[in-house]
Amino acid sequence: MFPFDIHPPSEALRPAIQDKIDNLNKPLGSLGRLETLAMQVCLIQQTLTPSLAHPCHLLFGGDHGIERENVSVSPREVTWQQMVNFAHGGGGVNMFCRQHGFHLRIVDVGVDHDLHDCEGIIDRKIAPGTRNFLHEAAMDEAQADKAIAVGVEMADAARDEGCRVLCIGEMGIANTSPSSIWMSLMCRIPLIECIGAGAGLDQPGIQHKYDVLSTATANFFQQHRKFTKWDIVRYFGGFEMVAAIGAMLRAAEHHMVILVDGFIMTACALAAMQLYHDVKPYMVFTHCGDESGHQRMLSAMHTEPLLSLGLRLGEGTGALCAFPIIDSAVRMVNEMNNFSNAHITKYF
Repeated sequence: MFPFDIHPPSEALRPAIQDKIDNLNKPLGSLGRLETLAMQVCLIQQTLTPSLAHPCHLLFGGDHGIERENVSVSPREVTWQQMVNFAHGGGGVNMFCRQHGFHLRIVDVGVDHDLHDCEGIIDRKIAPGTRNFLHEAAMDEAQADKAIAVGVEMADAARDEGCRVLCIGEMGIANTSPSSIWMSLMCRIPLIECIGAGAGLDQPGIQHKYDVLSTATANFFQQHRKFTKWDIVRYFGGFEMVAAIGAMLRAAEHHMVILVDGFIMTACALAAMQLYHDVKPYMVFTHCGDESGHQRMLSAMHTEPLLSLGLRLGEGTGALCAFPIIDSAVRMVNEMNNFSNAHITKYF
């Protein structure tokens, strides 16, 4: 696997940051979560004057072999159709990126359709979808390494443009299936508690999904008497998911703020943390969606999301919606006056 050099942010500045926050002209602690967010961003960037300059959004697309087992109500072709729609500016992710000033990169890592001539889509296709993990590993070592490298490349490109905050999303029909298995195996939660409706399965569909995924998991254990977290990632993951992990890990190396979206991206964050625990302080968990198991996974990771809007669109839309809250936290620490300058009696 691609090596990373990730360390938690230095705590040396914490007292000075806390002093600055506590001396803003407000009651002590009165801005609540904004204050903890401001502290986190200041520590990530190692400064008393943080910046969310040039926010970027990466959207990785890829198809999944497990989709052939009818574990999703949406057909496979929706992946490429939506990718084209994104390239034309018509998706939810496009609207929110425009609203909040994010530079959007749309990356084909493994879509089962020829998109190389589609303007606005970056072609990094590894294969036309992963293999069916019901029977074999979704990707081999070389493919997994390529997916990580795509994420690294895109995070580097964002950094080179001056990006300080990176948001990541996905497009891949059936990608709640590998996410559920990652959650189950990495958090040691029974699989049945990790599986939900995805794009809209009914109860019999959810039962079928469970039957398929439990069989796939049993097959994995038969093939692997000993295994690592990386084995779990590449056996079940999608190209778009592993690319997202690579982008998260590289962003942490660059001391960027990482916005984590819904169920699939939380699963990717979980996998990234399993591989490199020190990536977590760079992550802001932005939204808890409607997918069954999402709150359970967040709780297992000891994280609290900023929003709970009932979203289950994916694409990174929940994270984009949460961005103004993080922006408010940064504006607070940079723009609010303090007691001394405002000539207000400090009463605590």
